[in-house]
Amino acid sequence: MTVEWATKQQRSTALSPAPQPHRFAFYGRVSTEDQQDPEASRAWQLARSRALIEPVGGQVVSEFFDIGLSRSLPWKRRPEAARLLAALRDPRRGFDAVVIGEPQRAFYGNQFGLTFPLFEHYQVALWVPEVGGAVDPGSDAHDLVMALYGGMSKGERNRIKLRVRSAMAAQAATEGRFLGGRPPYGYRLADAGPHPNPSKAADGRRLHRLEPDPLTAPVVARIYTEYLAGNGLLAIAEGLTRDGILSPSAYDRRRNPHRNTPAWSKSAIRVILTNPRYTGRQVWNKQRKTEILLDVDDVALGHETKMRWNPAEDWIYSGALAHEPLVDDATFARVQALIATAGKRPDGIRKPRASKRNYQLAGLRHCGICQRRMVGSFNNDRNNYRCTYPAEYADTNRVAHPRSIYVREDHILEQLDPWLARAFTPTRLTETIQAMADAQHHDADQQALKAARETLATCTTRLDRYRAALDSGTDPTIVSRWIADVQAEQVTAEATLRRLTGRRTMTPDEIRRIVETLGNITTVLRDADPTDKALVYRELGITLTYRPTTRTVSAQATPSGSCTRLCPRGDLNPHALYGH
Repeated sequence: MTVEWATKQQRSTALSPAPQPHRFAFYGRVSTEDQQDPEASRAWQLARSRALIEPVGGQVVSEFFDIGLSRSLPWKRRPEAARLLAALRDPRRGFDAVVIGEPQRAFYGNQFGLTFPLFEHYQVALWVPEVGGAVDPGSDAHDLVMALYGGMSKGERNRIKLRVRSAMAAQAATEGRFLGGRPPYGYRLADAGPHPNPSKAADGRRLHRLEPDPLTAPVVARIYTEYLAGNGLLAIAEGLTRDGILSPSAYDRRRNPHRNTPAWSKSAIRVILTNPRYTGRQVWNKQRKTEILLDVDDVALGHETKMRWNPAEDWIYSGALAHEPLVDDATFARVQALIATAGKRPDGIRKPRASKRNYQLAGLRHCGICQRRMVGSFNNDRNNYRCTYPAEYADTNRVAHPRSIYVREDHILEQLDPWLARAFTPTRLTETIQAMADAQHHDADQQALKAARETLATCTTRLDRYRAALDSGTDPTIVSRWIADVQAEQVTAEATLRRLTGRRTMTPDEIRRIVETLGNITTVLRDADPTDKALVYRELGITLTYRPTTRTVSAQATPSGSCTRLCPRGDLNPHALYGH
């Protein structure tokens, strides 16, 4: 009787429904790239969530809503989603389950499979309308549905990208439309009438075209003329600097706040000489956005967007002239032919250049005045490092820089090797590793992060004020320019945030493993071949800055995290270096 009663009780317990959660956290996301209203999007996602949980007595007690972030970003890299994941770990989080009103906005690709195990681990239910309630961890059907919506989310994003790129290619080729971005040096933006899309025109959007800048257009013509006359890139740059003509970044300070170089450079001259837009045609698709893995050792961190140059044959040209040309087609073609043949010699004349000198600190030395890398230079039978700075550049950029600065390699190594040996002794190893880990968090980065966040907050306030001005009857042309300026600031600040918050730093344990892989630093540096010593310096992340005014060198070590193939010949402490 006792056994039979227990079995019935177990069956009754198994058949009884699990207690329903009553306190829910809501998560949603909206991207403003396609002009969505964040408040309206939050409202309908929240309404859909409440329609799912209120019939069972649930209520939303916490909200997590990401604004302006791509769905392709993993949860760890979305501020609100990351805050929700952190809350799952807190036993005093204040909610029993999480409800998502639109899974396609929350999960992209395989993100559900990477995120849901955390909900299972911390015993927090995940509710979505598409399964009619809580996602069952043991249900293959639920797992398939969520994976399907992740795939649909990825497909939708890819379709949008394809449609946008196809439309922009057609607009550039057939209409010669200016599709945004900064105007090339020598041009400025001019109004080209209201936007052809009625809804965008109603919002005050205007089209733009390029017109010659009366101050800089003659400079472009001068550059082409001088190059065809036989002047090299450096000679042209020095001539413009000598004549007091501001460089492109100095001329347009509003768009180049991160640069302070009034002097012209060879790269700026080359960009102007190779830009086909000076022939009067609109050119699009010169560059593309490419998504690359943020960390190849941790695919779950997702991708970051990088700009890459497309091959010239993939560029899109307008069929007819879209703006007034600054050079004719024949002149441009002659310049391209000269650039293509510049520096080339007939086969067999140019000898392969192979340096016989081994510079152990190559790429690690920096000038303390201009912050550029110093290059190797063999003088007086010794390895030296040199930094040369033309006098015209120094005067124009207001830099007190001698024309040439030299520092001997052996003088640096006499101090560097003993410093490393002392720093990595067993008694100081822990302190050194912690200092190397702390060195990854620069004060300048923290200040830049704070400044970017303050800029975004200010931009939001200004946009609200400009939209209110638009509603009150202010000229839409003026307001649209204001809004465009603020949106440009927003893009720059958001890029800074992504760069700084997405940066991966090494933990002290990871640094310790690299140091242990190198083995006894003192023995390594004493017995190593110069080539292998150079490799050790790079793996330790050595950075050296020479300050000629005080004749001092400051050193910093930050391991790279890629300690592999340190000794291809096997003669540098092989017992330590071939560990995994």
